[in-house]
This record gives sequence, C-alpha cells and structure tokens, in this order.
Amino acid sequence: MFAARLGYLRYCHRRPPPPLPHPPRPPAQRDHAPPPIAPAPHGAYAGTETCLKCHEDQGPALTKGAHSRGFRAGSPVAQFGCQKCHADTKANLGCESCHGPGKAHVDADGDKTKIKSIKAMSAQDANAVCASCHFRTKHALWAGSQHDQRNVSCVSCHSVHSPKGDKQLKAASEMELCAGCHRAIVNKQFKFNHMTVREGKLSCSNCHNVHGTTNVKLLKVGGNVAESCVSCHVEKRGPMLWEHAPVTESCTTCHDPHGSNNIRMLVAKEPFLCQRCHVTSRHPPTIYEGFMLNNSTNADKIFGRSCAGCHQQIHGSNAPSGKAFLR
Repeated sequence: MFAARLGYLRYCHRRPPPPLPHPPRPPAQRDHAPPPIAPAPHGAYAGTETCLKCHEDQGPALTKGAHSRGFRAGSPVAQFGCQKCHADTKANLGCESCHGPGKAHVDADGDKTKIKSIKAMSAQDANAVCASCHFRTKHALWAGSQHDQRNVSCVSCHSVHSPKGDKQLKAASEMELCAGCHRAIVNKQFKFNHMTVREGKLSCSNCHNVHGTTNVKLLKVGGNVAESCVSCHVEKRGPMLWEHAPVTESCTTCHDPHGSNNIRMLVAKEPFLCQRCHVTSRHPPTIYEGFMLNNSTNADKIFGRSCAGCHQQIHGSNAPSGKAFLR
C-alpha cells in the first residue's frame, strides 16, 4: 500500500515535459546582408556571352543550374541582390557575379591573374564569395562552424559548373559526398542494421546541418543527441515517472545511429551492453566473463537471453510500479 501511494505521488509530481526542440535562431548580426560590394568601374564587365566564347564547356551546366535562373534579368535575385550593388547590368548575368569584372581578363588574352579564380583562393576567401549571397537561414552559422575551422570551403562539396547531384553537389548523393571525408562513419551503412541512408530513404542532412549549428555534432535539432533522436522517436520522449539515465543523457550510450551488426543498432549485444553499467545486481550477482561463461550453471543465463525480454520499458516507464522498467 505504501509503495503504491509513493508511486502515485511520484507520478503527480513529475517534471513538466520539456519544450519541443526548434532550430536555433541565428545571431542578430547575421540577419543583415554583408556590406555592399563597391561597384566596379563602368565598362569593366565583359558579359557572360563573352566568357562562354572561350569557356563553352561550362555553358550547358551553367545555363541549367540554380545560379543561372537566379541571375537572369528580372528574377528576384537579380532585382534585389546583384543590381543593388552592381550598376552595370552585365554583372547580373552570371559569371562575373562570382569571378568579378572580366574585361581586363579578356583584353589580356585570358591572363588568369586578371580574374578571380575560386579554386585558387583560400578556403576563407572562397567562402566569402559564396557568403555574399548565401548568408541567411541554414548558412547563417557557417563562420566558426566545425567545417569552417577545418578549412573546408563551399567548393569542396559544391560545384557551380559541373554538379553531379542535387544542391549543386560534386557527388551523386550526400552519402557519397560525405564519404570523401567521413569514410569510417559512412562504412557503417553496410552493417547488418543501419539507418536507411544507403537505400535513399534518409540523408545525412536529415539529422545534420553541415553549414553550422549551435548544437553538438552539427545536429539540426536539440542541444544534445537525445533531443535530436526524440524529434522522430516521439514515443521515447520524457519525462517519465521512472527514467533510465542513458535515455535522458545520450542515446549513443546504447545505440550507434549510423549502423551496427547488433539488433536495434546496439553498440554491444545484450546482456553485455547492460553489464557495462549494471556490474552487480540481484541477477546476476556479478558480471559474466572469463571462467564463469564456461560454467554450465551460468551459461543458460547468457546465451539466448536478453535483459529487455523482461525489462521491456527500458526507455522509461510511467507505471507507478515501473521502477525496474518491467511495465
């Protein structure tokens, strides 16, 4: 009777649910456009048509891409972006919006020192060119992000002239692109249980904002891993009357979100996973290892057994008598 009453009191005085996670707001200074670019001298622009006379191989991809659609005269980007800084309308037509005025380059018979080469720039300078337009929303926190600190530039992943995938990516898919650096993580996609990225049902950007966030591990949602996971696995969201510490701290204590050869993407098999924390309990009195596994009395408690077979509410329980997560 006393235990039931105590459980009821715990239930009535449990903590209120946390607010729903939301993307972090970018700093106030990021809500404003970068300083206007000083207009080039009149007549300094050659025009895209002139550029394509020599760079004809860049024409098909450029005319079909998102940048070309934005630079067309009359488009919102051209009207409210480029033309605000460039009085010469030739600057709005594509190539010279990124590479700068090109007339001197043309007059010098293609002297490469007379034109901006994005590939030859440092990562910081190349990113500054892209940031002159892409400075809002998901790109607002690029400066100081993990990729920025490692001198990753926009052109490391994106190609304006010859993209192979969506979002001007250099690879056919996000998984293939990310594998260029994060090979060990992407290789987990080939384990027995894995996130459905390889099948195309999810992508890396479903969980991560590669352009920068205020969250750990570039996560799009939540201040920790657990908050990110429960944005989809809402049935695991707390608070619970009886909470399991690993669930509230980090789901990666027990699960590998990228892939595992164990069921439910566990980092180790049961009961060995549970025995990492529960070294001693009423059953078993001590961890099973070494000579104890060779003991026929203990062997039947290990093989073919799972802690979750009894402790089914391992992520937390709201039952007054659910302290052991049995119900």
